[in-house]
Amino acid sequence: MALLIALLMPAVRGRQPARRTHCRNNLKNIGLAMHNYHDVYGSFPPAYTVDADGKPLHSWRTLILPYMDQQLLYNKIDLSKAWDDPANAEARATVVPTYVCPSTELEPTQTVYLAVVTPDSCLRPNEPRPISEITDGTSNTILVMEAPMNASVPWMAPWDADARLMLSPKSEDDLHHTGGSFHLFADGSVQFISSGTETATLRGLITPAGGEELGEF
Repeated sequence: MALLIALLMPAVRGRQPARRTHCRNNLKNIGLAMHNYHDVYGSFPPAYTVDADGKPLHSWRTLILPYMDQQLLYNKIDLSKAWDDPANAEARATVVPTYVCPSTELEPTQTVYLAVVTPDSCLRPNEPRPISEITDGTSNTILVMEAPMNASVPWMAPWDADARLMLSPKSEDDLHHTGGSFHLFADGSVQFISSGTETATLRGLITPAGGEELGEF
């Protein structure tokens, strides 16, 4: 038994760096799609679109599909109807590889890549934001976080992270990677933020124009 465990351990250790790299690349691809969207529309997408009554319809994850080599999937989606409308059932059941974190044990249509959405965050409900408004600097402003598994959402859902989820302490059991998690910044970079980062610094990182003085992260 001891020999079997010894033989298996290198394989387990070897998978962890590969998963970290895969996860980082997923977020980099999301960042590239965000910037390609910005090139076309002059702004990052809103966190979600709404109907005439203000009901959320579609997530930013849907809006950037054409910039992730997913134009055919995007064409199947009826943007005038909600993400969970029967008309969008086929698209909703489609797996988008970039939204699948390799370190999770979730249904492949679920994602842990969530935007941080508050009235003062970079991605706002139904309101796009151009880079010119990010006066704190794009390298100091978070777009997307890697959320705990228990906060995962269907990739098409117009649901994301709020300030509480971003700022709340997270135990090692909540993390996909030892010591912290990956975050996509507005400049397209992906940075690993320690789970021990001060709350004040995290709060500063989710505001694009707050003028906060940041600590180490």
